[in-house]
Order: sequence, then structure tokens, then C-alpha cells
Amino acid sequence: MTLVLLLAITSMSFAQKNEVKAIEKALKNSNFADAKSAVSVAEALMGNMDDKTKAKFYFLKAQALYAKGKGSDKNIDEAIESINELKDLESKIGKLKYTKQANDMSTEMLNSFFEKANNAFNNKNYKVAAKRFEKTYKMSPKDTIYLYYAASSAVSASDFDTALGYYVQLKNLGYSGIEMKYHATNKESGVEEVFPSTETRNLSVKIAKTHNKPRDEKTKSKTAEIVKNIALIYVSQGNNEKALGAMADARAENPDDLGLLLSEANVYLKMGNKAKFKTLMEEAVAKDPNNAELLYNLGVLAAEGGNNEESKKFYEKAISIDPTYVDAYNNLAVTILGGEASIVEEMNELGTSAADNKKYEELKEKRSKLYKEAIPYLEKALELKNTNIDAARTLMNIYSAIGEVDKYKEMKVKVQEMIDASTEGN
Repeated sequence: MTLVLLLAITSMSFAQKNEVKAIEKALKNSNFADAKSAVSVAEALMGNMDDKTKAKFYFLKAQALYAKGKGSDKNIDEAIESINELKDLESKIGKLKYTKQANDMSTEMLNSFFEKANNAFNNKNYKVAAKRFEKTYKMSPKDTIYLYYAASSAVSASDFDTALGYYVQLKNLGYSGIEMKYHATNKESGVEEVFPSTETRNLSVKIAKTHNKPRDEKTKSKTAEIVKNIALIYVSQGNNEKALGAMADARAENPDDLGLLLSEANVYLKMGNKAKFKTLMEEAVAKDPNNAELLYNLGVLAAEGGNNEESKKFYEKAISIDPTYVDAYNNLAVTILGGEASIVEEMNELGTSAADNKKYEELKEKRSKLYKEAIPYLEKALELKNTNIDAARTLMNIYSAIGEVDKYKEMKVKVQEMIDASTEGN
């Protein structure tokens, strides 16, 4: 019985090695279909493999499933897992025979996934980009930014369920996206450039002396954006409680984060809770009353909530703090002109009686005053940004409506010049 058992074990060992050799042979001929079949057969014998054979099997299995980038998404996921199993095994036994080759393969896969993800994103094939960025992240889990790119791509593809999964992972990982940017100005061109590290920047500033004015800049946190997107996706799915729970968790960790406060307000707005929205807006203003950008955003949110008078106040405050805030001038004019629709509607409902004719003239005068109220803001917006075609067109139409013939003609010429310049640019 001992002899029979010994022969059986020896026979099993030969079978394992033969199947592993079969994978290797198929790979040498780039016959990935046969290599995958041989992997399935060898996998059934793994329980009796020694560590050395098992390590080789993991490496060959990864190659067979990856198929030089032509494997299916499922196969590629399994290939990544097989590489990780190989590294764990060789690290455990202390013999790194295949780990270096696996690392080289990982680098190749990482570069390939990232290139394909970038190309897909640039070609607006966002769904493919999301999958490829996810694969890139799986190859290099320390680079969490790839998972963030996957989430952003999924949102662009309107694949919100997939995006939610990525965003929840990012939240659970504590990803903030904050990083340090290392800047220095090119002496020859005068253009500020970004360096990957302080070391590379120092070479240019202190050794080569091609750059000067070094400065470090910490990027803004993406936490508020991530939590906001999680909450908004939950709202779109009808999971309001989960949405508010996500916001509450984030704000509990970062009670002074203004971005999170605004995100929570936005969630309540989407849910139709205008009272809570207003309360949070007042809290935001109290935290930072002299922030022009915040006031502008509050103006936008107030306008979205249908509160035009409050919106105008926020825009006016933003302008008082930053008199060059073009978008605030634009939006203030738009908010003022938003009152035109109800006036026109009322005018169209009038009859032809003397009383109606009198009312019509009153409404016409009211509309004219509204136009005149908007003009200074549109003119300032155009002065600050002379390519602002929307402001120019609106001014042209207003001048025509109130009988300012010369100004109308002047603005008509400007609009045409902008259109011509835009056509030449394209």
C-alpha cells in the first residue's frame, strides 16, 4: 500500500507539472485559448501542488487570462487576482522567482489600462473609460485617484449605479484627493510649470537655474464633491434617507467644511425642502460672509429654488466684494430679465378695451424699466469680457425693444464681429 501510495503521489506530481508545461507551451505560441483550457485542467490539481509549482502556475495563469490585453473584463480581473496571489505566495515563502516578472507584467498592464482609459475618455466613450480606470486602480490600489477617475467617467456616462459603487469605495477609503503641486516659473518663457516633486523642481531651480519663483500649492479636497454625488445619486434613486445619512456622516467628520455644507443644502433643494435649504444657506453666509464665490453660488442656488429676490441680493453682494466678477453681472441681469415672462404673459391676455389698452401701456412701461435695470449689468459684463456674445446679443435685443437705435446698430456690429471671429477660430 505504501508503494502504491508513493506511485500515486509521483504520478500526481507529474500530472501537475505536465499541465503547467502545457500552459507554458501554449503561451509560447500565443495560443491563449489552449492556454486557458490548460489553466482550467491544472487548477483542478492545485491542492497537491508544491509552492514552487504553484507560484509558476499563478504567473502563467495571469498571462493566459490577460492574453496581451485581449482578455475579457472578467478574465483580466482574474489575471490581476492571480498576480496578487503569486506575490503573496512568494513573499510568504521568501523566494521571489516570478515576482519581478510579475511586476514587469503589472507595469505593462497598468500603462495599457491607463492609455486605453484616457483614449476612451477623450473619445467620450465614458462607459469604457470607467471600466479601464477601475482596472488601472486594481493594478495600483495605492493610486486611489484612478478610482476617482472611474467614478467621474461613470457619471459622464450617466451610469449612476456604477458611479455610486465607486464613490462609496472612495468615501470608505477616506479619499480626499488633496495633493501638493510643485510650481516654478520658466525663465525663458515666463510660464509657470508644474513638477512631479520638490527634487525635480530643485534640479531646475538650483542646479540648471532654468526656473525661478518656486511655490507649493495644496489642491482642494474632493470630499465634498464625492459625498454630494453619493447623496444626489441616492436622491435620484428615491433613497432620501441614505442621502441625508451620507451627508450627516461627512459633516460629522468635517463640521467646518463649507463645501459639505453647500452640498447638504443642495441635497435638500433637490428633495424640495426649501426651508432647510434656506437655513443651511444662512449658516454658510455666517461662516464666510466675504467670500464672493460663495455668495455667487448661493445666488445660483437661490435662483434654482425660485427665490429671485434673494438671488439678486447674493449677486449684488458678490459684486460689491469683487467688482470684476463677470458671471455675477451676467446672472444678475438674467435674474432681473426673468421677470419679463410674467409681464409678457399678462400683456398677451389683455383684450382691446380702453381699460385693457391702458393696462397694456402700463405693462409695457414696466417691461421697459426692467430692461433698463438690466442694461448696466450687461454692459459691465461685456466691458469685463469683450467676447461675451450672450451679453452682447441680449443688449442688442434690449436696445431694439426700447428704441435705442444707434446703440442697437452698434451692438449688432459687435455681435457679428464675435460670430466671425468664432467661425475663423473653428
